[in-house]
Amino acid sequence: MTLLELIKAALKEDMPHGDLTTESLALKPRHGRAKLIAKQDLKLSGTAAFEQTVHALEPNAKLKWHFEEGDSVIKGQILCTLQGDLIQILKAERVALNFLMHLTGIATLTSQFVAKVAPTKTKILDTRKTLPGYRELEKRAVVHGGGQNHRLNLSSAILIKDNHIAVMGGIAKAVERTRSHTDAAIEVEARTIEDVKECVQQKVQRILLDNMNNELLRKCLEVIPDHLQTEASGNMSLERVASVAELGVDFISVGALTHSAPSADISLMFDWENP
Repeated sequence: MTLLELIKAALKEDMPHGDLTTESLALKPRHGRAKLIAKQDLKLSGTAAFEQTVHALEPNAKLKWHFEEGDSVIKGQILCTLQGDLIQILKAERVALNFLMHLTGIATLTSQFVAKVAPTKTKILDTRKTLPGYRELEKRAVVHGGGQNHRLNLSSAILIKDNHIAVMGGIAKAVERTRSHTDAAIEVEARTIEDVKECVQQKVQRILLDNMNNELLRKCLEVIPDHLQTEASGNMSLERVASVAELGVDFISVGALTHSAPSADISLMFDWENP
């Protein structure tokens, strides 16, 4: 689904038969100004989605962004100024803000995780735990927050997880079968130190250390050669992530970046008095 298709679907969802309230007021076009204001400190993301939503209902609207995606914004600062028919912009307001607030929320949360691991070599990754249809937007928001993208989809990389291992009867069999069909790099999920040792023996490119406490992570890292990449995942919080990074993992993947990020607090303020 393209961004434009997503926007059209969102507007149709919000106005299946028009904006009953605004249209019942029988308002004529009202040309004027509006501004987007940050109500909290944030990392900006989602400007294209916001702008294209406004233009879907008010093609002549002019938007001037005062920050770029990925920029840090302080509470109270103006993100964007708008000019155009405020009646049409009013109809687009909720859907446009839904995109902007959701994506900025992801970028903002990501930036907080990134800041926690900044003193280490560890990089923060996202996961595939995204809203259907929003994956590309949400993963771009992670990048705007300073994180990195894990695989975009099931077609882009190999990750042998617990169910693949179970259906094949073990890590070795799963890796051997995979290598018989592709030369692509292989990542394997490990849940015990025995799993880790088997992954090392199979010479996979990356080991996913899943749902391990810090003590088990430390023991597993001791048996993994330096040339193999390591990724920790599961139960990662802002309170814990620094202690995991200090153990020396290459990556930490955090599903919460996309599935649990709170929406950023942003308001669209209309100037009805000064056309």
